[in-house]
Amino acid sequence: METKLEKVENTSELRYLTPVDMEVKSGKKYCRFKKMKIKYIDYKDPDFLLRFLNEQGKILPRRITGNSLKFQRKVAQAIKRARHLGLLPFVSDLLK
Repeated sequence: METKLEKVENTSELRYLTPVDMEVKSGKKYCRFKKMKIKYIDYKDPDFLLRFLNEQGKILPRRITGNSLKFQRKVAQAIKRARHLGLLPFVSDLLK
């Protein structure tokens, strides 16, 4: 009797249709700005804003950072201001 894994290995089509096992990070995401009661995000602090950028310099989405919609917009605006002032790069390889 063939197992499901052997059937998947036998047919190349099913191999691409099976879901990939991904590790899910447990724990609820929270908005760090609401928790710490931060009202203003300073665009002149590039070290803090680097936490919200990936290696290429792109802004990380809410689902990854855990920010609320209100503060994600403020973070994006602060990053864009810092980029225009030359404090952060627009595009970079291996930023972190």
